[in-house]
Amino acid sequence: MRMTAKTATVGTAALLAAAGLVAQEEKRPVFRVKVDMVVLTFTVTDSKGRYVTGLKPSDFRILEDGITQRVATFAEGSKPPLQVLEDGSTRPLVSTGKPSEAAPGQPPVDALVGTNVFVLFDTSNYMYRGFVYASDAIADFVRGLDRADSVAVYTFSRNLSKASPLSQDRHEVISGLRKAVAGDDAALYNTLLLTLRDAAKVPGRKVVIVFSNGPDNASVVAPDDVRAVAEDEGIPIYVISTSDVNRDPISSAVFRRITGRTGGRAYWAKTWQKQVEAFESIREDLGNSYTITYYPAPNPNEGFRKIGVEIVTDPGKRYRIRARPGYRPRGGF
Repeated sequence: MRMTAKTATVGTAALLAAAGLVAQEEKRPVFRVKVDMVVLTFTVTDSKGRYVTGLKPSDFRILEDGITQRVATFAEGSKPPLQVLEDGSTRPLVSTGKPSEAAPGQPPVDALVGTNVFVLFDTSNYMYRGFVYASDAIADFVRGLDRADSVAVYTFSRNLSKASPLSQDRHEVISGLRKAVAGDDAALYNTLLLTLRDAAKVPGRKVVIVFSNGPDNASVVAPDDVRAVAEDEGIPIYVISTSDVNRDPISSAVFRRITGRTGGRAYWAKTWQKQVEAFESIREDLGNSYTITYYPAPNPNEGFRKIGVEIVTDPGKRYRIRARPGYRPRGGF
């Protein structure tokens, strides 16, 4: 899958489709019930920034535009997900034994186990000097992922290349990574959009990790439009920049905005050691996060819906929650 300046029209159309901004009928109903499952991944930390783990579904209240939502499934880290019953009790999801299927009324079991990690590796001419070290840092990260996680490695310069498709075979993924070659100009936001579109097709929990030098000199898609797609799809974006935070303040500000609005994080890591540390931090995030799914309760708002996560067992509000602030339902504006 490739995108160049000559396909700007196609890229824009793809963005609109991915964001759910499609034409609506003239006589649409004033009220519609959305049944698309919402996947919400978030972390909980204490006042010292330490992860708070071991919380249960009953410890949380999920709100959408102030409306309490009934949690369908709950998982911590890469542990097997639990179905949350009407009375608040939990039980393991039961598979029918067929791929991507589950017992009636339950989400697909295999779709919810582990994390689907998409690594987007900058191979533009900006990365010539640190190309080999960057590849090593990514390989170390892939080796250290939880066994339940699947990972794909995409590379980009002006175009997007799929070095390795989504797989749990670490050898296959690293082999694909090692075949990457340096390219020319950088179209970060074009290729990030295409990566998000691929990730959105995969059920369950997913994240995108961008490893880049920072500048983008070839995209036709605006970064905030790409951010909106990730926000709506519930895909956290992590960015590791090999540039200095003050060297390119525009890119740095965009990275902070994209990661903050999707529930991810941004890192600036010029050295190989700092890059390894950034990947380790992301791996810790994935291993200590919570993932909740729910089917939205009836809500007439077809625009941006605010998501709130409350910890009912923390009346003093000592804990900090990092999650995306909301989303736009498919078909809404």
